[in-house]
Amino acid sequence: MRAAFTASAVAVALAACAPVDPGVGRAGMADAGDPPRARQCFSVGQVNNYTKGRPDQVFLRVGRDAVYELNAAGGCQDLDFAQQVALIPDGGMAGSRLCTDDWARVVVAGSTSPSTVCRVRISRQLTAAEVAALPPRHRP
Repeated sequence: MRAAFTASAVAVALAACAPVDPGVGRAGMADAGDPPRARQCFSVGQVNNYTKGRPDQVFLRVGRDAVYELNAAGGCQDLDFAQQVALIPDGGMAGSRLCTDDWARVVVAGSTSPSTVCRVRISRQLTAAEVAALPPRHRP
C-alpha cells in the first residue's frame, strides 16, 4: 500500500513538471488557426503615460506608439487622482523589462494616506485600431 502511494505521488509530481503548450486557449483547447502568440516586451523606463480604464484595468503608453493593457487583481485604488505611479516588476528589479503575461505592482503615492499598491498582469499590446477605438478618457 505504501509503495502504491509513493508511486502515485511520484507520478503526480512528474505530471506537474510536464511542459505546457503555449498555444492552448483558456478553455484548455488549442485554437485551430491561431499561431502561438509572441510575447511583447517593454522597459519600465519607456512608460510615458497611463490611464485607468475599468476599475480593474490600466492602460500604459510606452514609447511613441505602443499601448499596453494591464489587468489588476482586485482593482487599483486612488489611480484616478495620482500625479505619478511606479511600476515595479514582481521580481523587484526596477528598470527591468516586462512582457505580456508578466506580473508587476503599481504603486500609487497617497497624498493623505500611505502608498497604495495593486498587483497587475500585463495582458497585451493593443493594435492601432484598438487604441483608436478606446474612449478618450481611457486613452493614455
